[in-house]
Formats: sequence, C-alpha cells, structure tokens
Amino acid sequence: MSDKSRIETVEIAPRHFVVKTAGREVRIGSNEPLAVIAGPCVMDSRDLVFQTARRLVEICDRLGVGLIFKSSYEKDNRGSEKNWTGPMKSEGLTILKDLRREFGIPVLSDIHRQEDVEEAAEVLDVLQIPAYLCQQTSLLLACGKTGRPLNVKKGQFLAPENMAGAVSKIRSTGNQNILLTERGACFGYNRLVADLRSIPIMQELGVPVVMDSTHIVRLYGISSADPLGGEPRFVPHLTLAGVAAGADALFIETHPNPLSAKCDAASQLNLVHFENLLKMAMNVRQAIGKPEYVGTMQPVTL
Repeated sequence: MSDKSRIETVEIAPRHFVVKTAGREVRIGSNEPLAVIAGPCVMDSRDLVFQTARRLVEICDRLGVGLIFKSSYEKDNRGSEKNWTGPMKSEGLTILKDLRREFGIPVLSDIHRQEDVEEAAEVLDVLQIPAYLCQQTSLLLACGKTGRPLNVKKGQFLAPENMAGAVSKIRSTGNQNILLTERGACFGYNRLVADLRSIPIMQELGVPVVMDSTHIVRLYGISSADPLGGEPRFVPHLTLAGVAAGADALFIETHPNPLSAKCDAASQLNLVHFENLLKMAMNVRQAIGKPEYVGTMQPVTL
C-alpha cells in the first residue's frame, strides 16, 4: 500500500485591507466583494484626471464596486529623460487633494523616494510602492511608519513568495494594512507574462492580492507612445483570468483617449470599455463565489 501523499488544495490565509476617506470605505480581502484601483497612469493634466475620475465614480457607484482612484504625480521610470514624468509632487498632490474633496473617494499615487513620504502621506489615502522599488527597505519602512494603507507592486524580477520580505518589513513598523499587486513576471527580454499562481501564493502571506492586467501587456523596448508598445486587446483576458484565480481586487489603468496619453499610451484600457469589463469581472467573481473556494474547489450555487 502506497504511503505517498500530495497537496491538492490551497488554503489561503485571512486577509484584510481597509481605506476610509470622506465618509467612504473600501474593504478588500476575506469575505469582501471585488474592488478596483483605477485611473490614468500619470496625470496628463488636471482636466484629464477629473474627467476620468468623474466617469469612474459614476460607473462604480452604479455597480456597487469600491473604487480607489489611481494616478501618479510622478513617473520616475521612463525610457528616456525627454519623456513626460508628470506634474511632480507639489502640483500633483494638490490635484489629488482637490479630486478627493470633489468626489469623496480614496486616492493613490506612487512614492519613489524616502524624502517624499511625509508630504505625500498628508494627502494620499494609499501609498503605492512601484515594482522596481519593492525591495527598497528604507522606502518600505518609511511608508509603513506613516500608518497609511500601502499597495506594493510585486517586482517583475521576483518570485511571488519572495514578497514575504516586503510584507515583513512593513509589518515591522506595526502597519498591517497592506495590498500586494501582481503585475507580471519577466519572460526573457522586453516581455512579461502572468503567472496566476502568484495570486494564491501571495495571499498565503495573509494580505489581499490585486491583479494588474494593464502593465502585463506592455512590450518593453518599444516606446509607450508607439501603438506597437503594448497589446491592450489582451487586458480583458488577463483581468478575467485573475478574477477566476481568486484576485481580491483589480488594478486597471484607464484613459479616455489612450493614444494621446503621455505615459503608457500603448497599454492603458480605453475608458469606454471600463464598465463592460468590470461587469464581466463581477460575473466571474459570482461564478467562483469567493477566492477561498477556488483552491479548495468548493462548489458554488448560482
């Protein structure tokens, strides 16, 4: 008689994240509905940011989906020193502060350096650590010490289990309010692929996991201003696959006219498609019941 055994199910840990602002509360994780982090990659202009936010709020309120608005005031990782890097901290934080007041929604932006943390934390509801900086200990600790909710994007050069280091660093500050975002893994030069195992593996760390499908379709080595620099037609496939794999939330960079965007023009989702994609994602979530059911293969009654 064989004494062999194997692991056939995935038991993911309880996960909780919450952000509150202006009377709104967005909860992500165990026993919570699907939520979304969405907005233009970088602030092209004040008008563009407000136009996009107004539409996103209208859609998410109607569908009952928790929204965290994302747009970076600075994009430090550009292919050329001539590329647009955003309005920068002072102007950008003012725009996000005004947007937060206007729409009453939580706002998120990237933080690139330790000296920006204190000022950014006075405005932002969620501080985001860019993928290339996810191992930057001083930045993680400084952001953690603010007590603000954090979203850490998984480096495309890391295995998902290696994000335990980032989580541990933040938790050492007493901050437990953490999201991890899957945004693809390196597949040779200039291309990313989605390893959907990353979602349950990072959930096993006891944090909610977000699926970012808009960065995975970017084709590096080609300017993001060139239509050949991305494959946005695959954003729906990756988004829905992420939800089916148990993602707790979605990260979708979206723009009303992507080809005019000053950053990631080739990969952002056209805003006109956002509502239908979100509806499809909600249907997939309904089909799986909740992320915990995927790994344990519990049946769902529709």
